[in-house]
Amino acid sequence: MFKFEKKVAVVTGAGSGIGRSICMNLAKRGCLVIAGDISAEKALETANLSENIEAKTIDVADRQQVFDLAKSVHEQHGQIDMMFNNAGVTISDSAADISYEDFKWLLDINFWGVVHGSQAFLPYLKQSKESFLINLSSVFGLVGIPGQAAYCASKFAVRGFTESLRLELSDTNVTTICVHPGGIKTDIARNAKFNRGALGAENHEELIKNFDTLAITSPEQAATKIINAIIKKQERPRIGIDAKLMDYVQRVMPASYYSLLGMLVKPRSKRQS
Repeated sequence: MFKFEKKVAVVTGAGSGIGRSICMNLAKRGCLVIAGDISAEKALETANLSENIEAKTIDVADRQQVFDLAKSVHEQHGQIDMMFNNAGVTISDSAADISYEDFKWLLDINFWGVVHGSQAFLPYLKQSKESFLINLSSVFGLVGIPGQAAYCASKFAVRGFTESLRLELSDTNVTTICVHPGGIKTDIARNAKFNRGALGAENHEELIKNFDTLAITSPEQAATKIINAIIKKQERPRIGIDAKLMDYVQRVMPASYYSLLGMLVKPRSKRQS
């Protein structure tokens, strides 16, 4: 069984939510954790929770920053055993109306951030006797949701990228894991850009309210399941009963699941029109 003690892990998006909980979980297991976040303040808040956590400011959309981080961590600690590409954002808007700038902003973080992190850290992960690359997709990387076209596109892309990478790394020491969380009680909806309705909401405040109602899993629970996936080498963990249910519906109704989901999550104003 994989032992976390004295291992070195890097976590992006570590300033809050799942990322912070992953850092805390690993630190309690004796792992040295590099907590990366675009907010230096939030990264430091996470680092202050344990002497086993170090804070780093990182914009995952900046390829050079990510490669510089990988190099500096390896030079400082001599090893990298786990890389968690966790940073992510969302936008509530329609596929037809979302601006190019907003779409690019989201993809640069959600998708290209994963690509940057994977490519920058893989050379060092391959040097470890046993290592893990963990990429965060979403339940929205399994099913399409109205009002979340950009987010779904990015998470489907993460899924495809990771599953292809897994096959390419099958004869190496690196285990590649693609995580599909369902509704997790984080601030992603509060921090979202809101231009159009989604999740049955007509405004940002209602979106936050609806998300909080649908989010049934805590970040701590999600982190525990992700760590367990490493221990068990589960390559496609779905986090939360909602993620497992949506995955099942998509498998059973691959050509028609979207009609059911559209009725459930379309903004009320459009349902009444």
